[in-house]
Amino acid sequence: MKLIIQIPCYNEADTLPATIADLPKQIDGIDMIEYLVIDDGSADGTDAVARACGVHHILRNRRNMGLARSFRRGLDYALGAGADIIVNTDGDNQYYGADIARLVEPIVAGRADVVIGDRQTQTIAHFSPAKRMLQRFGSWAVRHFSGVDVPDAVSGFRAISRTAAFQVNIVSSFSYTIEMLIQVGQKAMAYEAVPVRTNAKTRDSRLFRSVFRFMERSGTTALRMYAMYQPLRTFALIGAVIAFIGVLPMLRFLYYYFFVSGEGKIQSLVIGSALLTVGALTFLLGLMADLIGRNRQLTEMTLERVKRIEQIALARGALLPPAAEEPAIGEEFDQGGDRQHEQQRGGVREDRG
Repeated sequence: MKLIIQIPCYNEADTLPATIADLPKQIDGIDMIEYLVIDDGSADGTDAVARACGVHHILRNRRNMGLARSFRRGLDYALGAGADIIVNTDGDNQYYGADIARLVEPIVAGRADVVIGDRQTQTIAHFSPAKRMLQRFGSWAVRHFSGVDVPDAVSGFRAISRTAAFQVNIVSSFSYTIEMLIQVGQKAMAYEAVPVRTNAKTRDSRLFRSVFRFMERSGTTALRMYAMYQPLRTFALIGAVIAFIGVLPMLRFLYYYFFVSGEGKIQSLVIGSALLTVGALTFLLGLMADLIGRNRQLTEMTLERVKRIEQIALARGALLPPAAEEPAIGEEFDQGGDRQHEQQRGGVREDRG
């Protein structure tokens, strides 16, 4: 069984050596452990540091693409490299490397497809009240939007089986944590949460500038993902609220019509009718979105099959592995073949530019 530990990095040259040194070299039930660094357009030589630390695989984005896209790219690459289990950790050495054994144990034992590390944030001294609130918010959002009950939903310290990695399709550009767990719930994957330890704080978070900005973007991501997987329920609820508001002025019109003067208040009738019409149209939009959602599910099933076919082709040597550097438009076709063959001859697939 092969484990690949992926580390998305953005300007982590100072903390990356400690992060790599803290990673386990062997784990019970795991035959091979390899490290993968995804350098998200760093300007401080993060890729050179990773190379000096002996990292097995290095992916480099030519520009900063964001954590979610880097995470998704790492999953695809790890699958192509033959990973049976993929562990995601941070490049700032936040997580205790020895606890990776705890993360992979439920997958090795066959109990879970996804395992989330619970940082037990209430016990972490350097976590501010605002950050604890963010953690509770993320966990609440996941419970209500997906039915996945984990105590630390926004934790990036997680393990994913090969089967689950084929099914996960990250579309957000901000953060993958909540979106991934919503997919876990909607696709009925087996999951567990295990307590993990954290190291001393090395730097402030770069994922968000303020608490309110993080809440806004996380909430938007959760709502978007819920609407994607439950469109009929979402639009039906919106339509029902609009229709209910529309009923109120119509009741006002009927009251005055039957019990007061029997005339006037036409504006209430017009407003109420318009809102009821909008509510009905919103419900119809929900029906259309639900049909589109069924087609999306078929597309995801097709995508999963394509991924599996690609992995079989890679295993047989009939397909080249993905390039280690994000290509510019057209470059992949102009010189990708020669560059990929050159990368295959080396022990580490990395950026040479």
